[in-house]
Amino acid sequence: MASVLSLANITKFYGPVQALNDVSFEVPEGSVFGILGPNGSGKTTLLSIILDVLKANKGNFLWFGRPGSPDQRKKIGSLLETPNFYHYLSAINNLRVTQSISGRGSAAAIDDVLKKVSLFERRKSRFSTFSLGMKQRLAIAGVLLGNPKVLVLDEPTNGLDPVGIAEIRELIIGLKKSGHTIILASHLLDEVEKVCTHVAILKTGILLTTGD
Repeated sequence: MASVLSLANITKFYGPVQALNDVSFEVPEGSVFGILGPNGSGKTTLLSIILDVLKANKGNFLWFGRPGSPDQRKKIGSLLETPNFYHYLSAINNLRVTQSISGRGSAAAIDDVLKKVSLFERRKSRFSTFSLGMKQRLAIAGVLLGNPKVLVLDEPTNGLDPVGIAEIRELIIGLKKSGHTIILASHLLDEVEKVCTHVAILKTGILLTTGD
């Protein structure tokens, strides 16, 4: 199976603190790949490096077998922190704003992504009327604009109630079935067990194990 992402010896320091120590693993195409570890284990730092938000002190990574480039970046959708949606705008208008900023997708694509995350019926409702689970599903809809091959999600169920967690879990399983590769950081073992096909386990920046 081809690798979507290969990491080799990724190391990151913040001053004297080593956030990542020689981390290497492969993300197979079509997988739901969990990066599991407690808070402070280096998960968000690792995602920030592969998305070119941060630079590693040592090591390198390849997307689709090649060093990162703007062209490849278009194949990757990411959700690193809570997106800034306007509370007074509808779901569809918020996605129009997202689309005009990112340049991803078309007007027709907005309807498609709303259907994918099961929010099409509520597309004209204001963001302020949404539950936390619905807000997170709308955030994932924004990530899906432009139909990226790979989705990178940092703690997508963080702060959600059990219903919201179940909604996101079903959505991730559905996105895998429709051909996306998903890289998912989480500190919840239960969540990773339920949705992921592969895992890398981090503790204090050290890779403990990786595999299916």
